[in-house]
Amino acid sequence: MRDVQRPLVWLHAPSVGEGLQARPVAHALRTAHPEVQLAYTFYSPSAARFADSVGADITDYLPFDGARECDAMLDALKPTALVFVKLDVWPVLVARAAARGIPVALLSATLAPGSGRLGAFSKMLLHDAYAALRSVGAIDAQHGARLQLLGVRESVIRVTGDTRFDQVWSRAEAVDRTSPLLTLLRSKRPTLVAGSTWPADDAVLGDAWIAVRRAIPGARLIVAPHEPTDVHVQSLEAWAKTHRLRVVRLSVLQERAGSGDGDADVIVLDQVGLLGDVYALADAAFVGGGFHAAGLHSVIEPAAFGVPVAFGPRHTMSREAGLLLAAGGGATARTSRALAEVLTQWLGDQQKREREGQRAREVVRAELGATARSVALVEELLAR
Repeated sequence: MRDVQRPLVWLHAPSVGEGLQARPVAHALRTAHPEVQLAYTFYSPSAARFADSVGADITDYLPFDGARECDAMLDALKPTALVFVKLDVWPVLVARAAARGIPVALLSATLAPGSGRLGAFSKMLLHDAYAALRSVGAIDAQHGARLQLLGVRESVIRVTGDTRFDQVWSRAEAVDRTSPLLTLLRSKRPTLVAGSTWPADDAVLGDAWIAVRRAIPGARLIVAPHEPTDVHVQSLEAWAKTHRLRVVRLSVLQERAGSGDGDADVIVLDQVGLLGDVYALADAAFVGGGFHAAGLHSVIEPAAFGVPVAFGPRHTMSREAGLLLAAGGGATARTSRALAEVLTQWLGDQQKREREGQRAREVVRAELGATARSVALVEELLAR
């Protein structure tokens, strides 16, 4: 319920990806300013369940970007500040908010080279909305410079960083390595954790893994499909059985605790929300999306555990992948053969994987502090 006697910050994050950047700001703002109410809106149905974890006073879908709908939301929420996350802004909502004198900001702002947002039509459609932003916290100076091409004024841009680094670091530091899940999955065998894979990733990784097993027969694979549907899980099981690898689903493993299945050659995580903890068991990691049109998923989750990270060639839109490559904490591969060579080196050479894993961890450490800087930016909006 809206309490008009209290200030309210309205955070909008369209989907789960942006939500992961908004959540640490919401939590920190709640701690520092308990008097401030929080509203959290989203657009993607996938974010509906995630929204509960933000801890806002009010959560809901953001309606269509029409004048009547935007005015209704503004009338109901009466926000002190409106904050978008990452890149998407709703032009009518920005215009209606600005007309009421409500400051509008953009946090963890990013614009990758070659983004479709830089097309002539998008720039024309959204220019006024970006120009109306009062504050923009860019993830780095390069992204800040590109944001100016969309209409963002140079005077409102500052580098605040990407809050996802704070979040994955905190999770890695807080993970309970004695939890039932990690105890169940723990093994002395060299372990690759493959996270957020799509079938296109599985095809390359599957051939690579057979080559790895020839070089390191004791190596085992924990794989977490991005969408653990029965069809996807069954395809992984069929692949494993074809190559005479002992395979088990996590759900089955949990039912048979103590059976010895936890030391299977391949374990398929058929539940969501666990991958961030399971990376704690990895000697090396493979992150999916690099062989899929959707693009690369988060490579900093395993990096925060000091794990070297491999991924496919479609990583150019991922700033963090570039940081890992530049630091020597990650590797990219275009073929199964190249991927097998990378993974065999890491799993077969403890000193090499620890050295490159530490480089990956330092990449994450160097980016910490974005949450505090983002909260400071919001505090300035509230002070106005």
